[in-house]
Amino acid sequence: MRKILVIGSGKSSSYLLKYLLDKSVKEELFITVGDVHIEHAEKVINGHVNARTIPLNVNDDASRMNAIKAADIVVSMLPARFHIQVAKDCITFKKHMVTASYVSQEMQDLDEVAKHNNIILLNEIGVDPGIDHMSAMQVLNNIRDNGGKIILFESFTGGLIAPESDTNLWNYKFTWNPRNVVLAGQGGAAKFLQEGTYKYIPYHRLFRRTEFLDIDGFGRFEAYANRDSLKYQSAYGLDNIKTLYRGTMRRVGFSRAWNIFVVLGMTDDSYTLEDSETMSYRDFINAFLPYHHTDSVELKLRHALKIDQDDIVWDKLVELDIFNADKKVGLKNASPAQILQKILMDKWTLAEDDRDMIVMYHKFGYELNSKKHQIDANLVVLGENQTYTAMAKTVGLPVAMATLAILNGHITTPGVQIPITKEIYDPILKELREFGIRFKEKEVPYLGYNPLNN
Repeated sequence: MRKILVIGSGKSSSYLLKYLLDKSVKEELFITVGDVHIEHAEKVINGHVNARTIPLNVNDDASRMNAIKAADIVVSMLPARFHIQVAKDCITFKKHMVTASYVSQEMQDLDEVAKHNNIILLNEIGVDPGIDHMSAMQVLNNIRDNGGKIILFESFTGGLIAPESDTNLWNYKFTWNPRNVVLAGQGGAAKFLQEGTYKYIPYHRLFRRTEFLDIDGFGRFEAYANRDSLKYQSAYGLDNIKTLYRGTMRRVGFSRAWNIFVVLGMTDDSYTLEDSETMSYRDFINAFLPYHHTDSVELKLRHALKIDQDDIVWDKLVELDIFNADKKVGLKNASPAQILQKILMDKWTLAEDDRDMIVMYHKFGYELNSKKHQIDANLVVLGENQTYTAMAKTVGLPVAMATLAILNGHITTPGVQIPITKEIYDPILKELREFGIRFKEKEVPYLGYNPLNN
């Protein structure tokens, strides 16, 4: 039996484990899942003869190294900050490794030693990053192979709620890490290219500069810019492109309402609030508003941000119960961002029968035979339930497929890799279609860059 070690068994591991278990007899696989908390993995494994769970603390050097040494390949589904130590052990014991996380500088620094040891450290093979890379590179390379010159590329992804589970005014629920949602866009201005000119959007303007997108069968969405749209410019072979823009998708109206929290300072994670544990939700809101001896918190907020009482944004704020004087924050020494996350989790946590949704949209502009052309491609994946979510499906399946492809010698290029080569993306995209993860592509009249129009 070929031994696969999966370290980390959070919500994104369900499809990953199911895929490997379904293949385990034919492919002669034995899957070991190691984690501090193994309850979720045990539920998915359900006593399968070709799998087991082990308690594994990644900070325990001895147990971590022994588990990696005993495996043939390692899948790290841990938070990104823990990958580097696993990767170093994989090089020491000459084991390949697969992760869905972004390549950190520390990981990139292992490239030469990994190549020297003929070890593959494959990263960014989830959904975003992952499926976005693979689907984009396949179309970009097809255009180039046919003689086209790429002049525009836009790419957007959203982890959202399925239409039938869309039950609040924000048209949003947490389908991934809530903290990442609260902190989205911070850490510097968003940067992108528009018609050959570098453009920047500072954080305080990010959620008021949105772009509208229409997905057949699912209606209209909006997108705000990612912090660095140019991160993959060279990797994608787009050094001479005129327009390059990457963004995050939400339902229309989300960003305007979210901007209220940004303007007030409630997404700030750089300091803590005194007596946060005993604060009510109403106290928290009032802490960011000026003092007035007669005006209510509601009136002060409306006046400060010029929100009309019949504005849908006001209804969205009220729906979150942020003016409740009885609900306590209950968090010691909490930052504004941590308190906001707590409030939102009260309302935006998935219900047991809720389904999530992944939406992805690419726009390709190119010149061929002196004419401009455009290809639009979009992907929509719906989850089944809280265990088998669309997020888990689109993250876990590419990771599992890549793991098996490495074991079977179909992916062989050593070093720190991301899935932008045909060796990786052609077979994985083909197999993903068997699981309903399929892009719809269509030629449309060339429209050029769609200005940030909101």
